Amino acid sequence: MAGDPYKELGVSRGASADEIKKAFRKLAKELHPDKNPGNPVADERFKRITAAFDLLGDKEKRAKFDRGEIDADGREQFRGFGGGGPGGARGGPGGNPFGQGGARQQGFENIDLDELFGGMFGGAARPGGARPGGFASRGQDVKATLEISLEDSISGATRRIQFSDGRMLDVAIPKGASDGQTIRLKGQGAPGRGGPAGDALIELRVAKHPVFTRDGADLTMDQPVALYDAVLGGKVPVRTPEGTVSMTIPPGSSSGKVLRLKGRGAFADGKRGDLLAKLMITLPEDSAELTKLAQAVRDKGPVRPFRD
Repeated sequence: MAGDPYKELGVSRGASADEIKKAFRKLAKELHPDKNPGNPVADERFKRITAAFDLLGDKEKRAKFDRGEIDADGREQFRGFGGGGPGGARGGPGGNPFGQGGARQQGFENIDLDELFGGMFGGAARPGGARPGGFASRGQDVKATLEISLEDSISGATRRIQFSDGRMLDVAIPKGASDGQTIRLKGQGAPGRGGPAGDALIELRVAKHPVFTRDGADLTMDQPVALYDAVLGGKVPVRTPEGTVSMTIPPGSSSGKVLRLKGRGAFADGKRGDLLAKLMITLPEDSAELTKLAQAVRDKGPVRPFRD
């Protein structure tokens, strides 16, 4: 059997409708399951205050309870010859605390608990809802982290993720996704208590790449270049996250020179960066001609130092 609803809410029997409403709101905020996950004591207390408000929030139920016609669980009582109400024949020691004529008509007409809570906890709260006790709440959001490749973050993809409860979900990675971006999957979270399910929040983490290094939205890479292309200039194939493109090497390029490919980088804050290719000159193996050329250059004298 439920306890005395007035005691559950911590109000007197003469409390006004507004006082009861405020008391319930305060307790519900403290004891709501979303704020006390895995706490059976808080969950049981929450059920009791919800049931108490369900009874006292209905003017007819409250009047019947005060007259002793129903108990705290809403079951009708056999009053016998003396009325049998709590504390006496008419609802209290010494008679009716509300004066002659029965209980004071204090009701909660037109009270909308959705409005009462103002969307608190993300769910509905309405007497007569699907949850026992008349309170429906939205399920909790669940969070997970999904590691994706740099290429997926730029071009977009669909990847599958598994949650701890065994569920498998396909996650659509949008084009231009950023590291740390969160994707919301509506209704894929924990089930509600008579209300809608929560959402799944998927945080994207872009994995390190074996070729490209991130610097904000820009990408850097080492680009091998043959000696003859560095000396004479030319076009060389360059790998990018979206495929291979042709890049022009200016004549007389030295190792360490950085060439910029506009708009070929990653994304950050919705903006795309550039790809910075650092030239790394490669020498052919066992080239007699190159050896003779190098010796001839050395014989002509020391090479001038580079200027900044």
